[in-house]
Amino acid sequence: QVQLVESGGGLVQAGGSLRLSCAASGRTFSNYAMGWFRQAPGKEREFVADISRSGGSTFYADSVKGRFTISRDNAKNTVYLQMNSLKPEDTAVYYCAAANRILPVITVSDYNYWGQGTQVTVSS
Repeated sequence: QVQLVESGGGLVQAGGSLRLSCAASGRTFSNYAMGWFRQAPGKEREFVADISRSGGSTFYADSVKGRFTISRDNAKNTVYLQMNSLKPEDTAVYYCAAANRILPVITVSDYNYWGQGTQVTVSS
């Protein structure tokens, strides 16, 4: 089992920035690719970004490319999502997830473990 706990969400004005963190415990963190997803009210959960086991490869949804950056620190068992130039349409609950797969891993069903989510609200 891998336990994932997200933090760093909050309320921010459009154009602002937030950094989400996801702390992992349980099985060896570096054995898993990590991803971020988001889910807005009334919408399906959608892929945001993922990162390989070593951190050497990343993949982004077109909607966030150039604005968001995913990174990981395997020594701290933590994955991050730096979000810049935030837009109201980025408002959602953000989830981190762990997958025992090779990138890209963009489908919800491909992930083995999920966190509980953290709310991000961007005001206009």
